[in-house]
Amino acid sequence: MAPRQCQICNLAQSKYKCPSCYVPYCSLICFKKHKESPCVKPPTSEAKTAVVSESPVVKPLTVGKSNLVLQKSQLEAIASSSEIRDALNDKSLEDLIRRIDSSPNAENELEKAMAEEAFHLFTEKVLSTINPKP
Repeated sequence: MAPRQCQICNLAQSKYKCPSCYVPYCSLICFKKHKESPCVKPPTSEAKTAVVSESPVVKPLTVGKSNLVLQKSQLEAIASSSEIRDALNDKSLEDLIRRIDSSPNAENELEKAMAEEAFHLFTEKVLSTINPKP
């Protein structure tokens, strides 16, 4: 996983995320500049739905290589997989994914998570869904 670029100065590698809107930033200076204008906290899913496509992604994402971005058909395959949706109902797996996502060092957290059998099995389900074998 490539390091994220600061979305405020667009010069340095981000080390932090805004606690309100999750925009990556690199320093206190950039954080203060970001807070000069109000940011919006992404909506929480109080009422969880079974349809994944109704949960919009609100966090900005910058990917250096386009081949690292999933195609629409792959995302639809994940969203329509009852096996993946069932796995996501596991509270401990949900907490683990949230911990990875909110970590300033997500790559390190991801490596730690791969040691946990439930997460490893989940990632295998996702990979086999997006890259089905003929």
